[in-house]
Amino acid sequence: MLKVMEIMEARGAREGREALNEPIIRVSDVKRTFGKGTGAVSVLKGVDISLPAGKLIAFKGRSGSGKTTLINLLGTLDRPTEGSIMFCGQNITGMSDQQRDKIRRTQMGLVFQSFALIPLMSAYENVEFVLRIAGIPANARKDAAIQALDQVGLKPRMHHRPYEMSGGEQQRTAIARAIAHKPKLILADEPTAELDSRTGLHIIKVFRDLVEKQGMTIVLTTHDPAIIEIVDHVYELEDGQIVAHH
Repeated sequence: MLKVMEIMEARGAREGREALNEPIIRVSDVKRTFGKGTGAVSVLKGVDISLPAGKLIAFKGRSGSGKTTLINLLGTLDRPTEGSIMFCGQNITGMSDQQRDKIRRTQMGLVFQSFALIPLMSAYENVEFVLRIAGIPANARKDAAIQALDQVGLKPRMHHRPYEMSGGEQQRTAIARAIAHKPKLILADEPTAELDSRTGLHIIKVFRDLVEKQGMTIVLTTHDPAIIEIVDHVYELEDGQIVAHH
C-alpha cells in the first residue's frame, strides 16, 4: 500500500513539473481592430507569444503600442478580432461571455492602475466582497481575505478605508483583492504608474514574493526601467507587434 502511495506521489510531482513547463497562455496570430471601414484602427497586428507559468512577466512599450489592449484580451475583458488565446489549455476566445466571466472570477486576478477600490469599504471588506462575487462560501471568505491582506503586509491596516491609506497601501489592497481566491494568473495594467518609485518597487517585491512563494503567474504592463530589470521575462511591443523578448 505504501509503495502505491509513493508511486502516486511521484507521479503527481512529475505531472506538476510537466504542468509548470506547459505555457499558461498561448497567443496565436491575435489581431485587434477598433472601428470599421476607413475609420478602422488596427491596435494589435498579429501577436504570437507563449507565456510560461510561475513567472513574473512584463509587457513594455510606449503609449499606444498595444500593451493594455493585449492585457485586456488575456483577461477576457475583450475579444480579438482575429486569432486565438489559450489559457490553461482552454480556448478562451471561443467561449461564451458567461464562461469567460466565470474564468475571470475564479482563475484570474486583475489589478488596475487606478486601484478601483470601493471608497466606503475597509480593506478587509473590499477583499471579502470580491470573494463573495467569486462564489466563495461565507465560512471561508474571512480566512481567505485576512490571509491575502497578510500576504501583502496589510493585516494591521485591514479595517482602514481607502481614504485612510497611502497610495501604496491602496494598491496592496487591490493586489490582496486580486489574489484572495488564489488565481492561477494575475494581470496588472501599469500597477505602479500612480506611485512614487520607491513605493512602486515595493509593489513589485510583493509580486515577486507571490511568484516565488505561491507559484502564481503575474503579467504586468510597464515602461519603468527599474521594474524591467527585476522581472523574469520582458516582451516589448511596438506598433501592435512583439518586436523583442528577453
